[in-house]
Parts: sequence; C-alpha cells; structure tokens
Amino acid sequence: MPEPSLLEINLSVVVFMPLVAGVIAVMLPARLARFPVLLAALMVLAYAVVMIVDYEPGLRELQYDTYAEWIPQLGIFYALGVDGLNLFLVGLTALLWVPATLVPAVRTPERPRAFFFHLALAETAVLGAFCAQDLVLFVLFFDLMLVPFYFLIGGWGQGERVRATTKFVIYTLVGSLFMLAGAVALGVLATGPDQEVSFLLADLERRTLGSGAQAWIFVAFAAAFIVKMPLFPVHGWMPDAYRATSIPVLVLLSAVLSKVGAYGFLRIVLPLLPEGVALFQEVVIVIAVVSILYGSVVAFAQDDVRLVVGYSSVAQLGFITLGIFSLDPLGAQGAVMQMVNHGLVVAPLFFVIAAVSARAHGTDWLPRMGGLAVRAPVLATLFVIVAFATLAMPGSPNFVGEILILFGAFETHFVFGLVASVGVILAAVYMIRAFQRAMHGPPGRDADSRELSGLDLATIAPLAAVIVALGVYPQVVLSRTEGATVTRIDRAAAAAGEGQRAEAPRYLSEGR
Repeated sequence: MPEPSLLEINLSVVVFMPLVAGVIAVMLPARLARFPVLLAALMVLAYAVVMIVDYEPGLRELQYDTYAEWIPQLGIFYALGVDGLNLFLVGLTALLWVPATLVPAVRTPERPRAFFFHLALAETAVLGAFCAQDLVLFVLFFDLMLVPFYFLIGGWGQGERVRATTKFVIYTLVGSLFMLAGAVALGVLATGPDQEVSFLLADLERRTLGSGAQAWIFVAFAAAFIVKMPLFPVHGWMPDAYRATSIPVLVLLSAVLSKVGAYGFLRIVLPLLPEGVALFQEVVIVIAVVSILYGSVVAFAQDDVRLVVGYSSVAQLGFITLGIFSLDPLGAQGAVMQMVNHGLVVAPLFFVIAAVSARAHGTDWLPRMGGLAVRAPVLATLFVIVAFATLAMPGSPNFVGEILILFGAFETHFVFGLVASVGVILAAVYMIRAFQRAMHGPPGRDADSRELSGLDLATIAPLAAVIVALGVYPQVVLSRTEGATVTRIDRAAAAAGEGQRAEAPRYLSEGR
C-alpha cells in the first residue's frame, strides 16, 4: 500500500475529530462544553465541502483512502475511503450536524458536558460507518451509533422517553446482532483453502461464496438495515422515538442515521452477496412498495405533525429501497440522490416543526395550530419551499431522485413501479394537508403568530438554500455518484439476469 497522503490522513482526522472534541468538552466547565463540539462540527463541514469540490467525477476507485493493519491475525484492517457512493452522505452528515449542534449550543441543555460528548460520539460513529472499507470496521461503527443515541433519546428526550428508548434499543440491537453473525460468517466462509481471512471489502468482492450461504447472510444483513431505516413492518420503534426525541437529535436520527441502512445495502450487500440479492430481490421490492403505500396513507391520517414527517420518511425510504433493488443504474443513482435529498428535506422540516410548535405553546398537534402564515411570512415561505421539495415538485432535487427511481423500477419491474408511483400522489395529499393546517385557516386556540428568530433562520434558511441549489443543478451529485453506484450493482444485476443493464446511460454524467 502506498504511503497515505495529507488528504488521506485528514480523512482519519475528520472521522475522529468530533470524538476528540467531545472528550475535551467533558473536561471543560459545563458552560464551555458546547464550544469544542460546535467547532469540530464546523471543521468537519469545511473538510466535506473541500472534498466534494476536489473530488474527481467519473472514477470508480476510492479517493482519499487510508489503510493500516489493525488485527492482521483475524484479517481485520483499519481502512477508510471515499467514492461517489458515500461522498455526499459524508457531506450530508457534516452539514446537518452543524445546526443540530448549534441549537443546543444556544439553548443549553441539562448536563451539557454529557450531552455534547454523546452528540460528538454519534457524529464520529456515523462518519466512520460511511467511510469504513473493512466489514468488521463498518459493523463496529454501525453498532457504536446505538450507544450515543440511546443516551440522547433517553437522557434528553421528553414524554415517554424510557419506553421509546427501550423499543429503539431492542429493535436495533437485535438487527445488529444478526449482522454481526452474518459479517463473521461472510469473512470466514468466503476464504478459500489457500487464502488468508480478510474482511476488507475489496478482498471480499473478489472472493466467491455459495448461494446457500449468501441467502442466510443476506437475511442477517437485511434485518439490521431494514430496522435501522426503518421499513414496514419493523418500524415499530419509530412512532415512540419520534415523539420522545428532542428536535436536534431527531433531525440526526431521521435525516442521517436512517441512511446508514440504505447505504449498507449498496456498499456491502449488493456487491458481496449478489446471488442472495437475486433470490430475495422481489421480496425486498414488495417490502419497499408496501412501505411507500403504508407510510403515505398513515401520514395522511396523523394529527401529530412529527408523525406526519415520520411516516412520510417510511414512504421515502421505501422509494430509496425500491431504487436500490431495481438493480438498474438509473434506479440505483436515483436512490443515492434521494438519500441525500431526504436528509436535506426532513432536517428543515423538523426545525420548522420546532418553530411552529413554539408558536403553539409547545404542542405538535395540528388542530391546535393554524393561521401562522399571516404574521410569519418568512416561516411560511421556508415551510412551503421544503414542503414542495417533499412533494417532488419539478425544479426540486426530489423530483430528479424520484423520477430516476421510477424509471429504474419501470425498466425492470413495471408493475411494482406503477404501484409505487401512487406514493407520489399520496405525498402531495399529506404534506399539503399539514402545511395548510399549520399555516392557513383560522388561528388555533393556542397559536401565537410571530416571525422566526435569528436562530431559527440560521438553522432553516441555509438548508432551504441547498435544496434550491440542488434543484437547479442536480448534476453536481449525479456526475460524482455515477461510477461508484454502477459498480456496486454490477454483480447483483448479472446474478438477477439484468447484466445487460450494468452500464449506466452516459447522459447522466454528460448532462444531456
């Protein structure tokens, strides 16, 4: 392996920078604990922006990678890297951690040293999971994410936070244990008689595994990833967690943490278990389509505005899963773009919910809101921008992502694609309903109309600006994600009899 360059060393630094800041925060006086963690979040964002600008589009190889032996006796290595598949997910994580840290930094929570330590640990865990290029390292970071979110929800939540935390831990821990067993089995069973055990993803892609082993290992990984997203029917932890979690933490839980599961399918399952994917492809597509319809219908029936967004996320993650398992280059690229889009949209939606709730004396109940647009036109404007993006209106990045997913689904599974397209119509119904009930009509009995504060504006407006910018020029994402995304689906598409579609149409990267 070549000696790591400065950028490669910095990739390791950026993963662990938040954790170091969190440790420093623990040692500082409580009133100062917020500053190192906020500074680290800003530095990670700055690095992510430089990485996106510097990234060379079209390449399928890792960039900014770093490699070192960790436990060579077990074939475990410290390997990090970035390609088109995780470039914008790292950027999304860095971007959303800034407002999620800024809000509690201004409105200091109880026990600030512990709070900011867990917030920083969570960022390191998520960045590590996205950057890991060794299977055991990925599992380690994936499981590590559970620890800080357990404390962030249970220690600084509201309402029935103990019940919410218990369900969250039970669901995700069971899924993680399945994945751990599958990861160990994958590394051992894929090792030939003259080979040494290796958990490097690049090594595992070059090795073969029997179809029977692939089948049960696929189920183990799918259990962990579907719970983390979540999809129907293993979303039972979601309603309680969304009600009990504070808004800054909920932004990260919904906008970032859920993407690790979808990313795991593309990074690990499709290239390493192609025959398992082919065997269970239609099963997962059915789960995805049911999640789209179920999430959309239940979102329409909700009066708790948090759960409107929560169930809409189940539907959106169903779209993402449909794009991945279409095993079509268009659908897979749409899934990657929609992962970024969903995070960019759901984060300002929750910050808008926090602002609206504060004007309704703390309630998230839609019937008690109304008439807020009259005296808060800036709030209403930002809300409508984000709502239109959720609706996948033409001109929004969600429109591009959903169109690509539907094209991919129509190309390989026409009937499923046709049924899933109903979800686009249902999204218009539940999001317009939520916007109208919160912003228009007679003022609710608890409504207190006033404009956004400076802090609210600082957290919502930049995210809305990024949404508008990507809607105008989505090629900044598409041109950088094409090569790596197509590479991830090659083997699974061939195993499923879709090998003729393994090359993406060049108009994606050429802008035609």
